[in-house]
Amino acid sequence: MAGIYIHIPFCKQRCSYCDFFSSTKSRMKGKYVDALCEELQERKDYLNEPVETIYFGGGTPSLLSFSDFTKIFSTLYSVYGKDENREVTLEANPDDIIPDYLTTVQFFPFNRISLGVQSFDDGELKLLNRRHDAQSAVLAVKRLQQAGYNNISIDLIYGLPNQTPEIWNKTIRQAIDLQVQHISAYHLTYEEGTPLHKQLKAGSLVPVDEEMSNRLFEIVTDTLTAAGFEHYEISNFARPGFQSRHNVSYWDGTHYLGVGASAHSYNGFSRQWNKKTLMPDYRISGCEIEILDEKTKYNDFVITRLRMMKGMDLNELVVRFGESRKMYCLQQAQKYLATGLLYCEDNCLRLTRKGIFISDRIMSDLME
Repeated sequence: MAGIYIHIPFCKQRCSYCDFFSSTKSRMKGKYVDALCEELQERKDYLNEPVETIYFGGGTPSLLSFSDFTKIFSTLYSVYGKDENREVTLEANPDDIIPDYLTTVQFFPFNRISLGVQSFDDGELKLLNRRHDAQSAVLAVKRLQQAGYNNISIDLIYGLPNQTPEIWNKTIRQAIDLQVQHISAYHLTYEEGTPLHKQLKAGSLVPVDEEMSNRLFEIVTDTLTAAGFEHYEISNFARPGFQSRHNVSYWDGTHYLGVGASAHSYNGFSRQWNKKTLMPDYRISGCEIEILDEKTKYNDFVITRLRMMKGMDLNELVVRFGESRKMYCLQQAQKYLATGLLYCEDNCLRLTRKGIFISDRIMSDLME
C-alpha cells in the first residue's frame, strides 16, 4: 500500500516560525492546481501499488475552492480509482472552518481533518502570527464535530519564549476537553530565515532552556496518556484506532508520491523532490533525485523506526541489512542501553522517555 502527499503552498499570511515552502501569491492558485493535476497524470506509474492514504498539506490547503478540489479529485479518481477505505486528510486553518466552507469540504471524501491550532493562548498565537484566536479554534473543532467528523487532529507547539507550564497545561487541557482524536505536539525550532529566528539572533526574545523544554514535554506526555491517548511517535498522540495512517507510512518505510512544489517522493530505491518554486517553474525545472545505497537505507531505517514508540525491530533489520549491521547497531547502542536511554524488549530497540530528549544524538550514533 502507498500514500500520496499533495502540497498546497498558498497562505493568507506567513507564520513567524514556519519554514515550509509557501507563498501569499494566491493569484497563482489556478495555474498551480492545473500543474498538480498534470503531475499526477505524468507520474501515474511511480506507485505500482494501491493507494491507501491521501494527504493535503501546506501551506494552507483549506484555501482551495470547490472547483480546485473538483479538478484534483477528478484526476486522482481517473489515475488511482476510488477507495472508500482510504484515509484522506485535509490540513486546515481554524479560520477557514466556517459553515459555507464546511459544505465544500463535506462534498469531497475527506475523513480526517488536521487543524493548525498551535496554541489556545491568544498571546502565543499573536507571537506565532497566526490568523485565528483561541476561541475561533475551539469553534472550528465544534463545527467539524457537528458536521459529523470523528477523526480530528490538532497541532500544538511548545517551547515558546516565555511559555510557562501553566499556559502549556491549559492548552493541553483545552485540547482534551474538545474530545479530538489526535494531537501532534511539536517543540518550537528556530528555523533560519524565519521572523522568530531573526528575533532570536537580534536578542529580542529568549528561548526556553533545556530544563523547561523537558518539563513541558513531560507535561504533555503525562497529561495526554492519562487522558487515554497513546503516545505512538515522538511528537504524536492518538486515541486508540486513530493513529495517522499517512504519517505512520513515512516511518514504516511505505512508498509515497509527493506532488506539488517542494514535495518529496520515495519508492524504496530513490528519493526525489520538486523544486521550491511556484508554477510554472516547479514542473519545468524538474526534480532532484537521490539514489539510495544500502548505507543510506540503513540510516533511514534507524531514523524512522526509532521515532515510533514500537521501536526498531531487530529481526527486520537482519532481514533487510544483514547480521553484521545488527551487530553494529547494538554495539553503538550499548552506552545508551547501559544509561537507560534505550531499552530492548521483544527484540525491538526503543527509546525511553529520557532517551527521547536526546533522540537526534542517539539516532546519529546508531547510523553509519
